[in-house]
Amino acid sequence: MTDIVTVYAVFAGRDEAERIARIVVEERLAACANILGACRSIYRWQGKIEEADEVPALFKTRADAAERLIARIAELHSYDVPAAVVWPIADALGDYARWVKAETA
Repeated sequence: MTDIVTVYAVFAGRDEAERIARIVVEERLAACANILGACRSIYRWQGKIEEADEVPALFKTRADAAERLIARIAELHSYDVPAAVVWPIADALGDYARWVKAETA
């Protein structure tokens, strides 16, 4: 197991994902963010089944910075309850892991 993680989050649109990604990278909470293509989400919200087009993103950071990154994403996000979860990284190229740690120091 490494001491770097990926934080997965979804956003209402590409503009929001890019805006938040830029902020958290500038603030060194994430080394990088990969903004993925649009997806269709089907979920239960307030007792009803809902559907929405959303944009997922993957943020790379140190394990000990993940909680602060998730809090900052939530602070900047347009949703009342944004999805933002940590995915542990079991193994990574050593140089890549060192880069992530250096960029989020």
